[in-house]
Amino acid sequence: MNVRMGLIRKKADWTFEDFNAYWRDRHGPLAARAPHLREYWQNPVVDRVQRGIDFVRGPWDFDGISQLWFDDARQSQRAFGDGDLAAALIKDENHFLGGLHIVTAEQSVVIPPPAKDERAKLLKRISVIKRLPALSEEDFRREWRVHGDLVRQMPGVSAYRQNVVTAREREKGQPCDYDTLPIDGIVELWFKDTRTLQEAFASRAGHNTMAHAKTFLGEITAFLVDERRIV
Repeated sequence: MNVRMGLIRKKADWTFEDFNAYWRDRHGPLAARAPHLREYWQNPVVDRVQRGIDFVRGPWDFDGISQLWFDDARQSQRAFGDGDLAAALIKDENHFLGGLHIVTAEQSVVIPPPAKDERAKLLKRISVIKRLPALSEEDFRREWRVHGDLVRQMPGVSAYRQNVVTAREREKGQPCDYDTLPIDGIVELWFKDTRTLQEAFASRAGHNTMAHAKTFLGEITAFLVDERRIV
């Protein structure tokens, strides 16, 4: 399935608590009406510390990341491209958001998330990654697959998904090129807690994994999030 991800910032004059509640209680049910929508998760950002990694952080600063799954990208485009729902969503986004980028991604599940009850107990980290300037998109994808095998060897990783970006909108509804929105992928990692996260990256396997990351990545921008399922 294709996943449509919104990289969002609240309006400057909104508190995070008001933004989070509105996103959950008002905007969430509206977006959930999208036709052919398989799943919809919201990931409000609760921490912006790199935690466990010594890596250049990119310029990105988000208050939340949405994830909406469709069978293919065409269904996603039709759902949000035009019509009454698309207009209602734009009006609502203008009410409470200060910024919104959209990326469409192909998702690979490297270590599957556990069942709902167990998953709710885990800590989730989402990272925005950018490849080294000299690396092609094809080379990035190849190295990221290799990287996935290294992450499997790290102790304490409860789940891991890779989202390779295939389309970008710096402004919603306006497709753009890579240079306008230079994001190559979105990482999803789950751990028992922050201590387990730190220990995973401090392990020998963790050091090997991050040494490999530096051979193909230029930036990693990490966020801890509280994920919740809407659909």
